[in-house]
Amino acid sequence: MLKEFKEFALKGNMVDLAIGVIIGGAFGKLVESIVADIFMPIIGLLTGGIDFSNLYIQLSGAPAPTLTAAREAGATIAYGNFVTLLINFLIIAWVLFIVVKAMNRFKQKEAAVEPAPKKEEILLTEIRDLLAKR
Repeated sequence: MLKEFKEFALKGNMVDLAIGVIIGGAFGKLVESIVADIFMPIIGLLTGGIDFSNLYIQLSGAPAPTLTAAREAGATIAYGNFVTLLINFLIIAWVLFIVVKAMNRFKQKEAAVEPAPKKEEILLTEIRDLLAKR
């Protein structure tokens, strides 16, 4: 049983998956930082410092000054958090698009480099050319 578990856990696919999950988690934190520390301050500056997360429409009860008070007063549509998450999603999707595009460009450059012909190929080409001259 222990031997089977060892074979299962150390398969190449499992190790690759584990590495992918770890790198994905680290990359997720990096993208979150880009969104929160770089893009959202710029968006806040462009929108005059509006905090979208506190925007709401109060459907019932007395008008309230804050989202928390409005929720306590009755039915409330808190659309601001949705707007914030939508902006985050769009920024993250854009950053991932740029990263994937750069990786694809790098892969194309690697694929474009043709390996030098082997000695056997050169020799066979020379033999073919000599036979064609006869």
